Amino acid sequence: MDALRVLTLVLTIGLAACGGTRGELSEFDRPPEVQAGEAAEFRLGTGDVISVSVWKNPDLSVRVPVRPDGFVSVPLVGEIMAGGRTPAEIAADTEKRLAQFIRTPKVSVIIEEIPSAEFQNRVRVVGGVVEPKSISHRDGMTIIDLVLEAGGVNEFASPNAAKLYRSVDGVARVYSVYLADILSEGLLDTNYPLVPGDVITIPERRF
Repeated sequence: MDALRVLTLVLTIGLAACGGTRGELSEFDRPPEVQAGEAAEFRLGTGDVISVSVWKNPDLSVRVPVRPDGFVSVPLVGEIMAGGRTPAEIAADTEKRLAQFIRTPKVSVIIEEIPSAEFQNRVRVVGGVVEPKSISHRDGMTIIDLVLEAGGVNEFASPNAAKLYRSVDGVARVYSVYLADILSEGLLDTNYPLVPGDVITIPERRF
């Protein structure tokens, strides 16, 4: 980490209003722990292409793209929700619906093309930073790394009011991030490791 950039960020935070108070953070108030190198489970998005194969029923097998409404069309069963789901979830749903037509169907879903991955693999920081950023996630990246990529907080930021927005098991969650405390006090407990899809927001002070 560049020492000059860190110093600049520390000084900027020192001049900015903290914009929030630190409280005792419970386990529920913290995102689930992430190990370096841990990959988030991939979920399909619009434009991704999958192959749905039904064992011993080639006429029911199909290669289809995920439509903007999130659905794909599968022979015999019709519309299946694919957007935001894993291949295993799509296969299980298809098997369940095929069971009324075929005895013990076996379905496999393979991802053929994943253009949505470019966006799903990104992390973003917006609000009171020098330059809002959307960049590709890298293993080991933390909140401070992302803020530094954005040039640090600006003079109007309220760094201790920052928030981390993350999808956990398909549910949107919000976590407090105390940016000022991380650098000026050395309190690193909210310098969370990032996962693809994370968004950091840093509000600006109201005058």
